[in-house]
Amino acid sequence: MNAALRRVAIVAFVLLLILMIAASWIQVGAAPGLNADNRNTRTLYREFGNSRGPIVVDGTPIALSTQTKDAFGFQRQYTDGPLYAPMTGFYSIVFGRSGIEKTQNTILNGTADSLFISRLQDLITGRQPKGASVELTLQAKAQKAAMDALGDQKGAVLALNPSTGAILAMVSTPSFDPNVLAVHDSTKVNKAYQELVSDPEHPLINRALSTVYPPGSTFKLLVTAAALESGKYTAETIIDAPNDLRLPLSNSTLNNFGGSTCSPSAEMSLADALRISCNTAYAQLGMDLGADALEDMANKFGFGTQFEVPMTSAASKFPGDLDAPSTALSAIGQKDVAATPLQMAMVASAIANDGRLMQPYSVATVRNPNLDIVSEASASELARPISSTTAASLTDMMIGVVESGTGTSAQIPGVKVAGKTGTAQTTDKASPHAWFVGFAPADNPEIAIAVIVEHGGSLGAEATGGAVAAPIARKVMQAVIK
Repeated sequence: MNAALRRVAIVAFVLLLILMIAASWIQVGAAPGLNADNRNTRTLYREFGNSRGPIVVDGTPIALSTQTKDAFGFQRQYTDGPLYAPMTGFYSIVFGRSGIEKTQNTILNGTADSLFISRLQDLITGRQPKGASVELTLQAKAQKAAMDALGDQKGAVLALNPSTGAILAMVSTPSFDPNVLAVHDSTKVNKAYQELVSDPEHPLINRALSTVYPPGSTFKLLVTAAALESGKYTAETIIDAPNDLRLPLSNSTLNNFGGSTCSPSAEMSLADALRISCNTAYAQLGMDLGADALEDMANKFGFGTQFEVPMTSAASKFPGDLDAPSTALSAIGQKDVAATPLQMAMVASAIANDGRLMQPYSVATVRNPNLDIVSEASASELARPISSTTAASLTDMMIGVVESGTGTSAQIPGVKVAGKTGTAQTTDKASPHAWFVGFAPADNPEIAIAVIVEHGGSLGAEATGGAVAAPIARKVMQAVIK
């Protein structure tokens, strides 16, 4: 009898111990994750009772909380909602958070560890708890210039300060209005969200960060970098530039854009090949350098890496284990090469910054409710993919592209602009994507930029990067340049 009672007592004790451990883990260890889960509406209800901190651009709130007369207490409002939606994201009682609203949630709702002193002061004084403000690196003029220039076309613009990595503009079109997801009527929110999700134009996708595209001829910048870094080439080196290039191991022939001739002599300098974007020259150059050299250079610039800005970007891709014809096509940014606008802006920024690649970021400063600085961003170097000598050579070659090559539409009077166009083939039935990447002023860079217009935008099949994307880049660069 006593033995049986002991066994029952031991089992009961073990079960009680398991229950205590599970409860402790849920309440302490798992609490941060559970509180941050978008499905946890109880957390949202509690947060809505406090004044959420504003998101600020150039000293002006672009997202703020206003007091309401309903049970929630406060509602999120977005000024110029579609303009900044790719950055702010949304804050919803039904669908949780996205963008800055998600990544900076504990800062904005005031529960971050860094705001402990502010919470303690609120507790002692009895003040209504408030969240901290998040000041972004965006420049309002650059953001508006990018949105206006893209207009009704699908695409994205990503602009960086090349010396710091600060994001100056991030636009994705079509965009959406986060205000329709911020209302307190769950029926209206659900209807609005379903309309956005079912929209074939996919407005909720941040094309600047989350979509990878074939980079087309903008990838020739990385091929040129690999050639210069090898020590076997300079800008003046003469390379083959045939009218047609028979791809080895296949019956396929590669032609230049529009069937054009790059050079009557079937050869030209590396600088001229970049200036007019000669496909056959770069396809042959890519095979001469080898797939490993191209992959190594792509990885040095950040291909294969997801970046936290603080939203997480998609990883750009350069395929491995390429045969000769695949290497040729990859060298002109086709085949399976894919890149985000963020990645290509980073390529331009590293060239502009003497070969130094900086960590991109969008949060400049966090201030507590008393406007005291809680944290402040500082520039951080990620890598040095190329030497300063190579960067200088590439800059001169990119200036040639804008002055007398495929990128003349990016010219700014009185300012040297360095750039590279791209016209990336997609499928047999779809029009090509139009690209432009570059920086300005070329001799003292203030902005590095990548622009993509999906499927040629308003020009469709007739589009080129020079005709469609370069003018957009010019307008954004002009908005930033002092």
